[in-house]
Amino acid sequence: MIEWSLTVPTEGSIELPPDPRAMDAIGRNHSLATALADLVDNSIDAGATQVLIRLVKAGGRLTSLYVVDNGRGMSPDVIDSAMTVGGRREYGNGDLGHFGLGLKAASFSQARSLSVMSRAEGRQAVGRRWRLDAGGGRGFACDVVPGEFAESELRRDWRIDLVESGTVVRWDDVVAFPATDAQRRIDEFIDTTITSACQHIGMVFHRFLEQSRLSVDFDVYEVDTGLAGPQIPVTPLNPFGYGRSGRSDFPRTLTAQENGLKLAFRCHLWPGQSGTASFQLTGNPVNHQGLYFYRRDRLLQAGGWEGVHAPSPKLRLARVEVDIDNDVVGLFQMNPEKSRVNVGPEFARLAASARSADGLGLDEYFDLAEAVYTESRKRTAKRTPMVYPGSGLPPRIRDTIKREIPERAGEDPVDIRWDTFTDDLLFHVDRDRRTLWLNKRYRKMLLGGKHGGLNDLPLLKSLLYLLVSNVFEGSHLGPKDKDNIALWQTILTAAARAERQ
Repeated sequence: MIEWSLTVPTEGSIELPPDPRAMDAIGRNHSLATALADLVDNSIDAGATQVLIRLVKAGGRLTSLYVVDNGRGMSPDVIDSAMTVGGRREYGNGDLGHFGLGLKAASFSQARSLSVMSRAEGRQAVGRRWRLDAGGGRGFACDVVPGEFAESELRRDWRIDLVESGTVVRWDDVVAFPATDAQRRIDEFIDTTITSACQHIGMVFHRFLEQSRLSVDFDVYEVDTGLAGPQIPVTPLNPFGYGRSGRSDFPRTLTAQENGLKLAFRCHLWPGQSGTASFQLTGNPVNHQGLYFYRRDRLLQAGGWEGVHAPSPKLRLARVEVDIDNDVVGLFQMNPEKSRVNVGPEFARLAASARSADGLGLDEYFDLAEAVYTESRKRTAKRTPMVYPGSGLPPRIRDTIKREIPERAGEDPVDIRWDTFTDDLLFHVDRDRRTLWLNKRYRKMLLGGKHGGLNDLPLLKSLLYLLVSNVFEGSHLGPKDKDNIALWQTILTAAARAERQ
């Protein structure tokens, strides 16, 4: 009988480096927007006040992407540490980094090649490159970029001063880019990508942006012309950016303290049915109710009740700020992408014990949030019903209209479409086909030369819809409707002609 041993004996050790193919697996949960946010984290940790994100077009195709900052840059030993997979450094009290994977995971989630060129104050420019080669035959060998090339990259016209110090992160073979040179598809991708990334970065770093501690801009560089397009600034998207609270006695802070753990819940109530970008955020406001966790002013999670309460349409106006800058031990753990917070078992009990100075708890807060929402629905129900729009407006606008305005019963929706007119009139009301036609000859001018789509020019279309929707009601046009249409045509067509001059 073989005797069982309490321990397993060893006789020395051997070096077993990880399979290089493991590099392919990191960062799989990143989107392009969250990957860029992770790189902005690094810029903030480096003391940067300006960040530029540049998409590069060559030969009609999108090929590369840069993230450039005016931070303190890196010396050779620091850049080697930064490029080490899983490398851990000493993080300062204000640093946003945590895992030692951010730069690599974010980059390899989107591109096959990562190059970093940097210069610390008083030092020579240095560069390193990782490339995910097929087969992984090169192991974990990181390429050294010649100092001359690193210097040339730093000296490009970035619209940021990198004379003393700074860092350039470059992605090549970007897998997220469309594999086409069709100009329309490229332009649509650029517009969609920049819009989405601006929303995400604007929300995640809204405290930095609002306090002018950081600026982030996008642009597009055309290699064939050597010119960069206009800068598109990221504006702060504050989930708590209302002008007037849903109740005059809010926001209110609820504090919980137990077994040496202390946590504050700053409870907000949005005014009913707000249509602002800060309320809508990146989708349906119902999905944005809940807890907003911040670490060192960086938003980690936007919404979700984490077991404190079940999601409910009646709580869409309820949002709670929770700062975890002190890293309350045992309560929280963020995922490597810094897009989610996992709470520990003590969190729900601590939240249940939270009270304001006058004794308000979370249960009472939820009751008040439901009451504010119910009252806002009563006000909305008093509005005059309207014919709903059909195709021609983005889904988000149609959803907002349906949420804000009751539907006029028995009326088919109104489409908004473009057509070729024989005259200069801006629009034509077609009651028989339930369509508001717009004159194509103004379309390219209003789009600034860009290619249009089914849901293009949403602002113009929304304004026209609000103006003329009532003329689609009933069985025929009355004299007043006809006079209003003639008046609107005269003024708006004159305005469109003036835009063309």
